[in-house]
Amino acid sequence: MRPFGIPPAPLLLGLAGLIPFLWGAATALSPGLWRWGADLLGQRFVAPFVGLSYGTVILSFMSGVTWGFATRADARAAPALYGLSVLPALWAFFFVGGGPTSAATFLVAGFIGLLGIDWTAQRLGLAPSWWMALRLILTAGVVLSLLPLIL
Repeated sequence: MRPFGIPPAPLLLGLAGLIPFLWGAATALSPGLWRWGADLLGQRFVAPFVGLSYGTVILSFMSGVTWGFATRADARAAPALYGLSVLPALWAFFFVGGGPTSAATFLVAGFIGLLGIDWTAQRLGLAPSWWMALRLILTAGVVLSLLPLIL
């Protein structure tokens, strides 16, 4: 089965990558779960820390994915795509800090902005045909998981 044409491995691995985000949201919304998770795993692995640190890692990881697409671009498009590929990591480095509300807000903005870079790679034929479907699903999961840290 290939929902939206997405091969099973990228879909399952992408969805598995949402687990830390979903856990962070759950611990942000449930004080009891937060206490249980903090006691069992340590405070680093409950909201807001898990969502913000993992979100920073994944946003930076996505810079590497885009860099990979840039390696397939023609000589005219490659420089622009290489430039775009470093933006998510730089965004995370410069803007994800301060308190949890502002950090989560900037992460959400970074993931939404990343969709524009993904769309560019797709439009240039550098990403697989199913890429945007996967990215939309995963970005929705990330954004919805970070919202409890903002609201």
